[in-house]
Amino acid sequence: MTQAPASPTMPAVRLPGGSTVELVTVDRPVPGHGQVLVRMRASSICGSDIRAIYREHLGHGAEAYQGVVAGHEPCGEVVALGPGTARLGVGDRVVVYHIAGCQQCEECRRGYPVGCTSPVRSAHGWQRDGGHADYLVAQEESCLVLPHPLTFVDGALISCGFGTAYEGLLRGRASGRDRLLVTGLGPVGLAAAMLARLLGVRTVIGMDVSAPRAGLARDLRLVDHVVTDEDALADVVEEVTGGEGCEVAIDCSGHPAAREAALRHTRRWGRLVLVGEGGGMRLDVSNQLIHRQISLHGSWVSSVQHMAELIELLVRTGEHPERIVTHRYPLAEAGEAYRTADAGASGKVCIVWED
Repeated sequence: MTQAPASPTMPAVRLPGGSTVELVTVDRPVPGHGQVLVRMRASSICGSDIRAIYREHLGHGAEAYQGVVAGHEPCGEVVALGPGTARLGVGDRVVVYHIAGCQQCEECRRGYPVGCTSPVRSAHGWQRDGGHADYLVAQEESCLVLPHPLTFVDGALISCGFGTAYEGLLRGRASGRDRLLVTGLGPVGLAAAMLARLLGVRTVIGMDVSAPRAGLARDLRLVDHVVTDEDALADVVEEVTGGEGCEVAIDCSGHPAAREAALRHTRRWGRLVLVGEGGGMRLDVSNQLIHRQISLHGSWVSSVQHMAELIELLVRTGEHPERIVTHRYPLAEAGEAYRTADAGASGKVCIVWED
């Protein structure tokens, strides 16, 4: 095993609930069989961290927070190899797919360890230590090489948020034939709008009740039309589509009213994808789905293969996810980073390590 010199301890962040960030000192991890030690360079904050851990511990099963080091969107550089590793080398820049599965169940064999049915399934920042520390131990199979045109911040965003948005767009079969509606312009919604362009979508309509987030989507030129209420959305969809509705809609908010608006403005024979977590939705199945021939999809995180495909797409097109980052903080200011993310008015918030 290759060892990287460093202090035996390191600073880290835990989330005890009650909208509190706890800065602690923990032992520096050592990679075991099939594992690598990654020096963190960027670790971004996900809406799920806010919803199910930071405010209060709501998660059960796959979302059960077990008091580990927080952060499930990690990216960094391999500095040590455990025994049994074969693919990666010291110095490799890696995106870490944030769930490690059993590699044996049907979900894992499909490339979706997020849905692993084994008790050994664990997610960084939820059941195993995450990226809000100087170092992270990851399974080698969870690591994807980050090509040099992409930054470490790009990689952190790919590891969950952008991967989730990309998977949702693939599920909705978004292409140059389609007009896309995005409800919820938080980081995942911004990612969906950005990636839709790379898939050929020519018209993107966005809605978010937050004026700052709607303004950010407009300023970044990720959307062609953006509104902050459903009445205005109805007018825009009427004007842009001639009243037909959008061929694809994706809800990234998790809010019932936004989901219902997305369904209302999905065209007959169109596709609606639900990505935003939590909450519910009122649904008249016959009149809103069956009689309008609409396909409804739930989409939960990317597959490992689709994440690798996304990395290649970003390199090929020259696009950078970090364009949606509005706030960067050092690890010591993680409390402020979480308060900013929790306010719901920013783009992506990221904890970064400088050289």
